[in-house]
Amino acid sequence: TLLVVAHSAVNRALIGSAIGVGPEGLNRLYQANCGISVLNFTAADRPAQLESLNLTAHTGQPLPPLRTGFKGPRLLLVRHGETEWNREKRFQGQIDVPLNDNGRTQAAQAAEFLRSTPIHAAASSSMLRPKETAEKILMYHPEVSLGLSEALWEISHGLWEGKFEHEIEADYPGMLAQWQSAPETVQMPEGENLQQVWERAIAAWQQLVERYSHRDTPQTVLVVAHDAINKAILCHVSGLGSDAFWQFKQGNGAVSVIDYPDGVNSLPMLSAANLTTHLSGSIFDMTAAGAL
Repeated sequence: TLLVVAHSAVNRALIGSAIGVGPEGLNRLYQANCGISVLNFTAADRPAQLESLNLTAHTGQPLPPLRTGFKGPRLLLVRHGETEWNREKRFQGQIDVPLNDNGRTQAAQAAEFLRSTPIHAAASSSMLRPKETAEKILMYHPEVSLGLSEALWEISHGLWEGKFEHEIEADYPGMLAQWQSAPETVQMPEGENLQQVWERAIAAWQQLVERYSHRDTPQTVLVVAHDAINKAILCHVSGLGSDAFWQFKQGNGAVSVIDYPDGVNSLPMLSAANLTTHLSGSIFDMTAAGAL
């Protein structure tokens, strides 16, 4: 484990080069004073995984502060809490598995983490696990109604759904390794491919950004969805394609922050990603490494 302490521009250059964001995209990444980011390197010839970006809870600020002159909106992107199938590493996809007890605890911890953050609007996948997570968060924001969207549903794994990795390998030899190394090339049997997920996720995202722009007061919007959906959105706002799918980690109950500092027509800024300190107190993501 290596510690690197540097400056905003240097950190953004290091993080950007590690995950494939070029110099033209460094303004898409934000670094607050004393913000902590975690990168995981697996091989010299492969991009790093961004485990987390810009943790600031230890400074007394749960989320990075809004910058002077911020126009908005700010979107808080949350992954649903844990399910039994996450814990078992069973592929869920669009099977409507509810939260387990730990998932409900994670949702409550996310709610407490965001309790003092003004939230003006909220949207969620209409599946049970994100909907329950969103409802728990909004208990502290009773004036906010929750919009539900099928466009934010998890990727359809088709015939993989309900299966463990060893079962998938037995039924579809080599395909799981392809999914893990080149996910953008995989067509799920009787399910979706990442291009289809990208199209519906980014269309839903852009609709939310447009809807809550051009307001007298900058709006903060809660969005609760799934691993694949959130990764598609994080790739999109970072200027990366579906080949970068595995470069972003999304833990159950994690919070990411996407800002539009100069309004809807400006480049989005990834201000924080995969914040999980509210779940364990650690700077590292300690959530279940389950299947999608």
